[in-house]
Amino acid sequence: MNAPLRRFEAQAHLPDLDAILPRLTKAFAATAGQHDREASFPADNFRQLHEAGLLALTAPARLGGLEADLPTALKVISAVARGEPATALVLVMQYLFHASVEGRSGWPEHLKQRVIGEAIEHGALINALRVEPDLGTPARGGLPATIARRTPEGWRISGRKIYSTGSTNLTWFVVWARSDDAEPLVGGWLVRADTPGITIEETWDHLGLRASASHDVVFEDVLVPLDHALDPQPVGAPPPYPASFAAWSSVLTSAIYDAVARAARDWLVEFLANRKPANLGAALSTLPRFQEAMGEIDGLLLSNRVLLDTAARGQVDGVEASLVKHLVTENAITAVEKALKLTGNPGLTRANPLERHHRDVLCGRVHTPQADVVLTSAGRAAFAGAGR
Repeated sequence: MNAPLRRFEAQAHLPDLDAILPRLTKAFAATAGQHDREASFPADNFRQLHEAGLLALTAPARLGGLEADLPTALKVISAVARGEPATALVLVMQYLFHASVEGRSGWPEHLKQRVIGEAIEHGALINALRVEPDLGTPARGGLPATIARRTPEGWRISGRKIYSTGSTNLTWFVVWARSDDAEPLVGGWLVRADTPGITIEETWDHLGLRASASHDVVFEDVLVPLDHALDPQPVGAPPPYPASFAAWSSVLTSAIYDAVARAARDWLVEFLANRKPANLGAALSTLPRFQEAMGEIDGLLLSNRVLLDTAARGQVDGVEASLVKHLVTENAITAVEKALKLTGNPGLTRANPLERHHRDVLCGRVHTPQADVVLTSAGRAAFAGAGR
């Protein structure tokens, strides 16, 4: 049985986030436009995060991490995403793995120590590679086409993964695959990114989060040690991570897009306060129409803040956590769309960041669980109590 995901308290040696985070937000925002235009990975952002001591923020203290709790992780992700959201997405994956590593079945102690130790010492990043060309998202069911063959010298892995976020700068892949047994086992295999037989094809050319390096990763007979099979299970077995993982994922993932909307809101306030059409003789911010619209945007973002803070404190159940993810994401998208309606051509020009924020915020809808699954599950839960 999996141990529960611990809700860690922030430690005394936690960095001074109030001093560090505004500086990082400003620095990341300064280069976000360039990374978006070039679809280049923001490697220097991770150098700065490493120097600030934030890459092992949620890792267990006994392994050298800071054991930060979910509200603390939320604070960091929000600040990072406000500057550059692709950086925040990769960091969310890192935090989710580190926070749950003690509760994940199948992780040998020496691998826990190595993965966390390399993050602390060298800034090593980790992410799961799950999506495949034919299968799509595994959350919808089905078996991976990626095969792990058991051989005397270890596992041999072959397959292709798509949308592999952070691909070019990860140190570790957790590759979702199936064994070659007559009754296959399904799970994750821990693979070091520099292992021979791995090729990264730079296919990522997306509308938003263009700096995330979510390329294709191809495995051709890649050899990994036998103990790097992280407790693969029969088809249909429960996932090998703690139940609380879903709440962490919902909060931190949706926080990225809330932060994008807040960056859009901040730009809009400055734009309206400084835009003075000659025929008006005053700033657009003086007009009731724009004041009302700003009030609507701030209301959406206030709702998001309350939802995220409530979920981060553990005051929602599993179904509600998914609803938080859905609601926060949709509120963020609506807020940015309202900003675009107010600005016209200036909001859509690449000379201003609002059009980039709009492209980025739309990516919030693609993350698991998607809206139809969230809403159907919530409706099913509501009807489950009917007639009692």
